[in-house]
Amino acid sequence: MMLAASAHAQSTYADADFARVPKLDAHVHANVDDQAFLAIAAKDGFELLSINVDYPDFPPLPLQAAIAEKKRAADPGRFHYATTFSMKGFGTPGWTERTNAAIDAALARGAVAVKVWKNIGMVERDPEGKRIFLDDPRFDGVMKHLEERHVPLIAHQGEPKNCWLPLDQMSTDNDRSYFREHPEYYMYLHPEEPSYESLMAARDRFVARHPHLSFVGAHMASLEWSVDALAKFLDRFPNATVDIAARITQVQAQSRDDYGKVRAFFLKYQDRLMYGTDLTQNPPDPNARAQNPPATGDFAKEADDAWRSDWHYLATDGSEHVGAIKADVKGLALPRTVIDKLYYRNARRVFRLGS
Repeated sequence: MMLAASAHAQSTYADADFARVPKLDAHVHANVDDQAFLAIAAKDGFELLSINVDYPDFPPLPLQAAIAEKKRAADPGRFHYATTFSMKGFGTPGWTERTNAAIDAALARGAVAVKVWKNIGMVERDPEGKRIFLDDPRFDGVMKHLEERHVPLIAHQGEPKNCWLPLDQMSTDNDRSYFREHPEYYMYLHPEEPSYESLMAARDRFVARHPHLSFVGAHMASLEWSVDALAKFLDRFPNATVDIAARITQVQAQSRDDYGKVRAFFLKYQDRLMYGTDLTQNPPDPNARAQNPPATGDFAKEADDAWRSDWHYLATDGSEHVGAIKADVKGLALPRTVIDKLYYRNARRVFRLGS
C-alpha cells in the first residue's frame, strides 16, 4: 500500500509543485498598460497568450494592440499575443487584401496567432444585410493566407449551450450571471437569432473547408457541455485543438457525475487540449458588467486564485467546493506528463513558440 501511494505521488504533481512547473495560460486578455499581469504570471510560473478581440467591452483594437506590443517588448519570453481583424467593409472590394496586410503587419510586430470572435455568426451582417457566418467563402482568401504562413486561427464561435436555456436551467452559476448581465448575447431572449446547432454546424463546415489550417477552438469549441461531443469534434478534425478557457466549471460538473469518463477524455486527448482561463484585465470601469471569470477589483489575487484552483483540480486528487455548481468535486490527478502537455507543451507547439 505504501509503495502504491509513493508511486502515485511520483507520477502526479502536488499543490506545492504549482509555481515551479512551467505553464502557459493560452487564453487571457491583458488590456491595461501596467505590469500587474506580468508580475503575477512570473510569480506563479506562467507564460501568457493575450488575445485581442473586437469586443465592445474591451478597449479599441488599436489600443489593445499597442498594450500587447508593449508587454511583449518588456518580457518577450513570457508574453505572447494574438491579433485579430476588423469586419468593417467585409464583402467589399479589397477587404481581403487589406485584412491580410493588417495581419502581416501584426505578425511582423510579434503576434503569433489570429482570433475570430462570436460576432461572426451572432452579430455581423454584410452590405446586403445578410448575417455573416464563419463558413462564408468570402473568408477564404484570409484563411488561405494564414495556412500559407502557418498561423493558427483561434475561433470563439457561438456560446456555451447554456446561452440558449432559461436561467434556471443553466448548469453553472458563472454562465447564469454572465448572460444575465449581457442580454444582447443571451440567445434564449432572442429566438429569432441563429440556434446553437446552426452556429456549430457553420463552424464545423468551416473547419472541414480548411483542413490545413491550424484551428484552435476557444472555450472547448463551445462543446463544453459534453466531453463526448468534444471527442467527436476532435476525432473528425485532426487539424483542431481546443483551449479550456472559462469552461472548467462545466468540466467539473461532468466529472462530478462521471469522474472516470472525464479523466479518460483528458488522457486520450492529451495532445489536443490547452490550458486557458479567459482572465481579463481591463481598465477600471464602475459600470462594467459581469465577466466570466468574475472580476473583483484585485486582479493579482483573482489570477492567483483561479490558477491555483484549476491546478488543484487538474493536477491533484484533492477535493474542493465549486460554488458555480454548488458541489464538492474531486481532482482529476492527471499524470505529470499530461499536465506538462496541457499546461505548456501543447500551446508551445500549436503557437510555434518552440519546444
